[in-house]
Amino acid sequence: MHNLDYNSQCVVISGAASGIGKGLALAFANQGAQLVLLDRNAVVLEETVRQLVAHSGAANNRVRSLCVDLADDAEVLSCSQWMRAEDLSIDVLINNAGMELPTPLMDDDPTANQRWQTQLDNNVVSMVRLTRALLPLLRDGGSIINQSSIWGLSAVAGFSAYCASKHAVIGLTRSLAWELGSRRIRVNAVCPGWVGTDAAMASLQAMAQASGRSEKQELAQILAGQVIPELLTPAQLAGTFLFLGSPLSQAITGQALVVSHGEVMH
Repeated sequence: MHNLDYNSQCVVISGAASGIGKGLALAFANQGAQLVLLDRNAVVLEETVRQLVAHSGAANNRVRSLCVDLADDAEVLSCSQWMRAEDLSIDVLINNAGMELPTPLMDDDPTANQRWQTQLDNNVVSMVRLTRALLPLLRDGGSIINQSSIWGLSAVAGFSAYCASKHAVIGLTRSLAWELGSRRIRVNAVCPGWVGTDAAMASLQAMAQASGRSEKQELAQILAGQVIPELLTPAQLAGTFLFLGSPLSQAITGQALVVSHGEVMH
């Protein structure tokens, strides 16, 4: 019987400095994984590593970090070269980095189209860029886990770029599952519902402003659509990632697993 022992495993997490990424880093550290944490915010990333080592008891040499802008080809190439120089072989790659901003269609700001494009670049193209760069370091039989959203299976008004990007992540996941199956590399997506992160709360605020409701009223309406009317925590979400990264999920690939307290039943 397989278990969730990550003691000999190397796990790479993008967007690891805060929010869901930080929660995933802590969960994998608690399971003994060797971590490589990537983020473009160097200050926050450094503090996250410090907290991680202090809270999980992980040895400093088991938590590496690198400040990298995944939208920059040269930086991503440098990241892969650094990992190669560190003699790292990757067991689990978690493509978590992304952004979530409102993009209402009737926005007449001159930068509206560019902001729409920027979200696709951040949420999809950067994922491809990092995966391509790190693929030679990924072990046969490894696992790639892509962060999507319930809005990648449904939609909401005012967030067309984010919804389109998260739909694209699921399509990318399914295509890569076929492409990498010969190496027994599993590729899956996770589709979280409402997680109590700063990014999600900023979206809640934008939705409340658009609807004319208070944030409290907006949240109440969202939670009323869930079987379990509570916000998710990064720790609750982490269990799905731990499962998908482990041999327990060795027969699962090309899937989009929903974690939403029952808001979306897929």
